[in-house]
Amino acid sequence: MSHVPHELHEEFPEAAEKLHQLKIGDSHFARLADEYHTINREVHRIETDVAPASDEVLEDLKKKRLFLKDQIAAKLAATENTVS
Repeated sequence: MSHVPHELHEEFPEAAEKLHQLKIGDSHFARLADEYHTINREVHRIETDVAPASDEVLEDLKKKRLFLKDQIAAKLAATENTVS
């Protein structure tokens, strides 16, 4: 298992500039990105044995992170489709 943090700019390398623009221009997107970052850091802390947690807690956090990532990906796709 990889214990590498899944930062948004690494998950969406082709959209790094768009991520930045959305974070500063869309408050809903900024909240999604902040929540993703918080959960992602907690998952990384658990996976690297810095913070203790049960397997169930870790799996729940991973599901939340994936849900947020899906929402972020959808927002990126929607903004890409509106740019001419």
